[in-house]
Amino acid sequence: MRSARMRILAIVLVLAAAGVGGWQLLPAKENTNKTITVGTSDAVTSLDPAGAYDAASWALYSSVFQSLMTFESDGVEPVPDAAGSCQFVGTDLKTYRCTLRKDLTFPSGRAVTAEDVKYSFDRVKRINSLVGPASVLETLRSVDASGLVVTFHLVSPDATFPFRVATGAGSIVDRTKYPANALRTDNAVDGSGPYTLTAYTKNKEADLAPNPHYRGDVKNTGRPVVMRYYADSAALEKAWKAKDVDVATQQLPPSMLAGLSPSDPNQRVSEADSAEIRNLVLNTNAGSPFHDLHVRQAAATLVNREELVDKVYDNTTDPLYSLIPAGITGHTTSFFDAYPKPSTSKARALLTEAGVQLPVHLTYGYAKSTGVATDEATELKRQLEAGGLFKVDLKGYEWTTFQKVYASGKLDAFAIGWVADFPDPDTFGAPLIGTGNSMKNGYSNKDVDNLILDSQRYSDRSRTSADFQQIQEKVARDAPVIPLWQRKEYVVTSEDIGGGQYLSDGTGVFRLWRLSWI
Repeated sequence: MRSARMRILAIVLVLAAAGVGGWQLLPAKENTNKTITVGTSDAVTSLDPAGAYDAASWALYSSVFQSLMTFESDGVEPVPDAAGSCQFVGTDLKTYRCTLRKDLTFPSGRAVTAEDVKYSFDRVKRINSLVGPASVLETLRSVDASGLVVTFHLVSPDATFPFRVATGAGSIVDRTKYPANALRTDNAVDGSGPYTLTAYTKNKEADLAPNPHYRGDVKNTGRPVVMRYYADSAALEKAWKAKDVDVATQQLPPSMLAGLSPSDPNQRVSEADSAEIRNLVLNTNAGSPFHDLHVRQAAATLVNREELVDKVYDNTTDPLYSLIPAGITGHTTSFFDAYPKPSTSKARALLTEAGVQLPVHLTYGYAKSTGVATDEATELKRQLEAGGLFKVDLKGYEWTTFQKVYASGKLDAFAIGWVADFPDPDTFGAPLIGTGNSMKNGYSNKDVDNLILDSQRYSDRSRTSADFQQIQEKVARDAPVIPLWQRKEYVVTSEDIGGGQYLSDGTGVFRLWRLSWI
């Protein structure tokens, strides 16, 4: 999904206070109902699951909605949540059936039914929001509901469908509260998740209370939580330093992250390798200079990831030469193999072969509020304009506007973060480079599409490596997207908050219920 968020490697938890005893790590009984405040500079696009496909929105959905399936902490296989059980029917991986738990209710007290599940999936596909998650359900043909049983019929064999069901795209809504053909636009939520939304101010705050009627995989729904949304990473840093938040995550400024000290007694820091990536996406539609293959290859030849990571991110991210991040099946070095080092002379030769007039003029867009996107845009502009080969016009937008602008094809290039929808390489395939992909950049390659379809038929996901290696070789040649970097994940909490290391674990579930006072 888009990030404005997969973690495979072990989390390193730094306990800032020396000699912390076991008794100090137990939740304090007197703080059971004390609110925990979590700050982020990510932005929620919509409270309606049919209208958002981004990390901040899905993080909130995992608290207030249920899906039939979910992921256990650091798990790689989906487990039942709203469902009592789910399984494929037969061996062709084209029919998937779930049976709901019997004791689920919405905030109104109305029972969750199989019809609500069918309604929720149908409306995501029917509404097909420009910035929504319909593409996650691309292999879904139809849904049947009978009693507590839901049956999904798929267009083609898809071993990853249980993973898709467990994402924000599978959030179950109350069919009496959400319109069938349009997005819900008020500030209320009607789901059956571990929390209820008691108040919401867009781009400011979401107040969450533990849901006493929740029944599902989560055993302890935790404490009251306030999510605070800040305009940018600098504002989040300021709030952290002023102690306005107890937890800060996604995204603090690189300069602050680089300077975090394990010896600071006033905070706890968790750092982990992550599979959040960032790509430079090129518009391949007719009318864009990047419609020409050689112009895209020239841009790929000029990008210097090491300088970008060093100058802009203080080495808190890692250079990425693969569509699939390190730690995920199918990771390669395809872009390093194709473009081993930045070369102005090679880029010039490619542009000469394309027969275009120099410099090539292009519009580069970015979301101003996401991390240090402005600094990143400035650095990429400098790199692309080396040797007078390109002339880059920078345009910064607010996050929600940015999504609509790039999806409408008005930008020649844009940088965007991508977080695994679920822990599988497929989430870096069709959504990014398949025909009709969520980047809306016009890229289409039948060989790539066929390889993606072939990879989806393997229940043993390790068998997809060969397919994804070929996919990445073709994508590196075509350069519709250029991988830039892979993020490291940081969560900072005050000294009296525990559970920060479990908050975000790469499964797409934001585990607010794991936070506690100690």
